[in-house]
Amino acid sequence: MLLLRNLIYWFCLCVFSLIWLVVVIVSMLVPKGVTWTTTVWGKTLFWMLEHIIGLTYEVTGRENIPREPGIVCCKHQSGWETLAMLVFFPDLAFVAKRELFRIPVFGWALKWRGTIGIDRKNPKAANAQIISQGKICKQKGMWICIFPEGTRIKPGFRGHYKKGAARMAQELHMNLVPVALNSGEFWPKDSFFKYPGKVTVVIGEPIHYESAHNPEELIRICEQWIESEQVKIQGVGPFAPEHPQVPTPFVPH
Repeated sequence: MLLLRNLIYWFCLCVFSLIWLVVVIVSMLVPKGVTWTTTVWGKTLFWMLEHIIGLTYEVTGRENIPREPGIVCCKHQSGWETLAMLVFFPDLAFVAKRELFRIPVFGWALKWRGTIGIDRKNPKAANAQIISQGKICKQKGMWICIFPEGTRIKPGFRGHYKKGAARMAQELHMNLVPVALNSGEFWPKDSFFKYPGKVTVVIGEPIHYESAHNPEELIRICEQWIESEQVKIQGVGPFAPEHPQVPTPFVPH
């Protein structure tokens, strides 16, 4: 049954994406048209995951989403949250490695949507690009989503939190909105299979960009909140961690 569900899901995804690609291309002629059409694409895949795979979700903290756009600092365990952020924050631009633009349909949509593609091999150029394009996003009234660990991390573990999001927050005067989730327990990295269950998402209160004196301290505040929440929500899916890392307490200088 799991194999059949996944085969149906992938078939529907491919057919819908190819058809919808035409709509996305046409929407480029309309202001913010690509933002709307790619959001619809993400919501449709979410519907498929729920009704075909049986992968649902529960969100805590929706009331913490401020009216003014900020920088979403999200845990990254699978491809699920890429779709989720389009649903929770519709008018949003991602910060991602530019290699993703080469992926047919998905990568194209990311680029057309206004994703900030960075060269991770050149940190200095990447930082400059994040700030310059981030200013454009802010002027357009868009949210900015960044995965601070830079790549997908196995459930129960933590990567190195890079300070790009915090630097952007302080230079652009935008607050950080931390997001914790356990999607990787149902959608393993690079796996063909998606598994039924309920993903838990926790959206934290905005962290003001002036909450710390420098980006290093600001990203540590964000990191500590996310990792503390991860401990509370992990351990429920078929790929739950056996020996998760325990977050260390944050002590401000």
